[in-house]
Amino acid sequence: MIHFTSVRWKNFLSTGNAFTEISLDANPSTLIVGENGAGKSTVLDALCFSLYGKPFRKIKKDQLINSVNGRDVVVEVEFTVGDKQYLIRRGIKPAIFEIIENGKLLDQEAAARDYQEMLEKNILRLTMKSFTQVVILGSSSFVPFMQLSTNNRREVIEDLLDIRVFSSMALLLKDRVTGAREDYNLNERDMSSTSDSILVQEKLRKQQEDHKGEKILERRERIAELEQAIDSAMVNAQEEQETIAQLTESTDDHDSVIERQRKLLALEKSLTLKKANAKKSIAFYHDNNECPTCTQDIDQAIKCEKIDEKEKTIADIEDALIKLSGEIASCEERREGIERVLRQIHKHQSSLNSIQADVRTSQKEISIWQKEIEGLEKETVSTGHEEIIKELQAKFADLLERKKHLLAQREMHDLAGIILRDSGIKSRIIKQYVPVINTLVNKYLAAMDFFVKFELNETFEEKILSRHRDDFTYDSFSEGEKMRIDLSLLFTWRSIARMKNSVNTNLLILDEVFDASLDANGCDEFLKLIHNVEDTNIFVISHKGDVLQDKFTNTLRFTKQKNFSRMIS
Repeated sequence: MIHFTSVRWKNFLSTGNAFTEISLDANPSTLIVGENGAGKSTVLDALCFSLYGKPFRKIKKDQLINSVNGRDVVVEVEFTVGDKQYLIRRGIKPAIFEIIENGKLLDQEAAARDYQEMLEKNILRLTMKSFTQVVILGSSSFVPFMQLSTNNRREVIEDLLDIRVFSSMALLLKDRVTGAREDYNLNERDMSSTSDSILVQEKLRKQQEDHKGEKILERRERIAELEQAIDSAMVNAQEEQETIAQLTESTDDHDSVIERQRKLLALEKSLTLKKANAKKSIAFYHDNNECPTCTQDIDQAIKCEKIDEKEKTIADIEDALIKLSGEIASCEERREGIERVLRQIHKHQSSLNSIQADVRTSQKEISIWQKEIEGLEKETVSTGHEEIIKELQAKFADLLERKKHLLAQREMHDLAGIILRDSGIKSRIIKQYVPVINTLVNKYLAAMDFFVKFELNETFEEKILSRHRDDFTYDSFSEGEKMRIDLSLLFTWRSIARMKNSVNTNLLILDEVFDASLDANGCDEFLKLIHNVEDTNIFVISHKGDVLQDKFTNTLRFTKQKNFSRMIS
């Protein structure tokens, strides 16, 4: 179980240079209230950023930095897993990412992505997608389970049922299959090569009566032919290299032409924008007789002066745009010419590579013939072909046994692939839990006074039956009814996680649930539901502080003073 204890942050979003800290396990239920923009939802972004390196809401990382202080962002979260205590610390300007286990900083030599993967897979054992389905239900960027794609729904369920290991096994199997395929192909090539070598040796054995000098002469003639071909190829290669050098020299201005074209296009865009702004100004003076800022009348002479000034600006810009158009066309023409030359260079380089490859092949063949000549010159009475043939036949027998082993291994991999695919063992496990999931969802729906029959099938497609309505989908219901379904699924995933002990946690955060689509009756039923949840620290973020305050054991109020958010316990 992951037991969250605290989260704190400074210079994060609208928070100043002093740490804001929230104890996550001090109270069974906590209400977080505050006006819009006071920072009450910052805890969601702080938790997600500290654990996953990205905020809960869809905002850029640079926007997390307090715009006043502009640096020294630090976010920390503390939690325990079993008997191990963890502190995760992240920062921006300077960048910080630390995982501290029982007071000791874990090895940071690995790349940041590997360090994050270790945190998610080995410590948290859940992805951000699953975290936001089990721990957080938000009103901004939260995507309910029913709005996820089928693949994303499967990822969440696999996390909850702790069967992502089979996906990892499938990836490992894929690597092993690739390696085994390469071994098999190599074995086939070795067998073919050995078989060819045996045939060569047998042929040589049959020819050992031939005159040794005749053999040597034949090989030397072949070597001479190859050397002549190499000389001719080297001349052709030199010509290609000279042509490439000349063509390359003619494209020396490639980068400067590209850069000039980029600057001209940027200037054209800027002038076009200025032209559009000038036209807006003319339209403003045509359509308005009163200043919208100070509400005073605009003098007619001033309006005419401003319109004339903007019309002159437009004329100047249009003249400049005409000139720019010519320069841009000239750059484009030069760039196209350079690209044509580059295509010629590529063509000549391909020809050069082909020539060089032929030369290397000829040189290898010369080396082979020279070794055979050396062998023939040293040869006396016995050529040793019989011994070589025996060695090659023994090697071929070993390769044949290796092939049988690789074929048996391939059959085993095929069987493992069938087991590990989505329709295999994972499907059987999911099939066992689908009835449990459906029972829990309907239980929580009934607890919130929403009596429908909700069913997920093994491919995570929903079917919802309601009185007097035959067959409905999630999108068929009102926003309030959808919210009841989302909340029921949230509690279902937590119950499943507790059963499997996969992503079991003490923390549950609900952002503006009571301010969204739930009616008064739905709010009352939901309050009853969350107050009956055991071993869970529930945080509710809401605007309805005056209505909900007496229904929670603790209240945290966020206010904004001088553009900085502050928390008042």
